[in-house]
Amino acid sequence: MRIAIVDESASRAAVIGEGLAALDDCELFVVTERRGLVARIAHIDPDIVLMDLGNPSRDVLEEYFAVSRALARPIAMFVDESDDEAIAASIDAGVSSYVVDGLAPHRIRPILDLAVRRFNAFSRLQADLAEAKGQLAERAAIDTAKRILMNNRGLTEPQAYAELRKTAMNQGRRIAEIAEAVVTAHKLMGGT
Repeated sequence: MRIAIVDESASRAAVIGEGLAALDDCELFVVTERRGLVARIAHIDPDIVLMDLGNPSRDVLEEYFAVSRALARPIAMFVDESDDEAIAASIDAGVSSYVVDGLAPHRIRPILDLAVRRFNAFSRLQADLAEAKGQLAERAAIDTAKRILMNNRGLTEPQAYAELRKTAMNQGRRIAEIAEAVVTAHKLMGGT
């Protein structure tokens, strides 16, 4: 596992490193400079990012939240103090674990595991949502294509669907693709 530790303080980064010392097959990368952070983390290509921010100002916190939004990785963020607004912002930014006053070596591993599990669960939810939206869009295209065929060719709904299905089978394509082509052609011909 490749783990990026983001911390401007080498001593605090060492605490995180100590908490991860027992992990087998673990490669640690410590990043101590904020400048160019997204590019540096992208170059490291870690499996997880652990950010220890200590007691950041609002601007610094928002800067790290921007980094979180740009990374498609599990992120555990450690801060010394927080408030409801910062916690809500961390969730919006995609932070998997937001830990207040919890930087201790014995807590690092469970927090890391939690961050990975939350990230994976959230990723599955996003994938399921994207699939559902795609299916809804396909269903809408098929319904629109059926209406076009019904109006233009005087077909019944079952006949319009059968026509879409037959064309899809003949062309070795999906019904949704044929439906989208029908809708696009109809729009090009001046249909609404």
